[in-house]
Amino acid sequence: MTPDLSQCPDRDLAALALSGRQDAYREFLVRYKAPVFRLIRGHVGDEGEAMDLTQEAFVAGFAALARYDGERPFRTWISRIALNKCRDWGRRRAVRAFFTRALPLESAYDVAGDSPPLDVDAADRAELARVQLAIADLPANLREVVVLRGVEEYSQAETAELLNVSEKTVETRLYRARAKLRAILGTAGR
Repeated sequence: MTPDLSQCPDRDLAALALSGRQDAYREFLVRYKAPVFRLIRGHVGDEGEAMDLTQEAFVAGFAALARYDGERPFRTWISRIALNKCRDWGRRRAVRAFFTRALPLESAYDVAGDSPPLDVDAADRAELARVQLAIADLPANLREVVVLRGVEEYSQAETAELLNVSEKTVETRLYRARAKLRAILGTAGR
């Protein structure tokens, strides 16, 4: 009899996946693909890039599944992998931006642009895009805390563990990020 995988704890699901059960991998995707996608999208600001990075994060996670510590939440573990993918993406983006500016103007069109498309169909979409761009303009350490705490609703302790910093550091970064966002967005004390 096949156990109901939706009821399996992450540690058991990992053991099943490592034993070759493809449905265990699918269950991990069912459980964690959406939150990982939201985390990445909040970090990079582009849905297409976020989907690609989500896939990369799960491929890397599944390849390293033997190193997963079943005593810890899988969501935290896969989120750390996702954040590393975002950091790698940011470094590649910076290199592409450098070369885009360094190329002669006539050949610059051969390099893909690095700004996310803006969706201005409706006022709420425009405001959402404005906030996403403001978040994207934050330094990486502040952006990560805003996305983890504000978008993904990780607790302060989970965020601290995920980023390998103290809870006080998370609190300080969140305070600074909110202040910067208020300044960027021109909102008073909200």
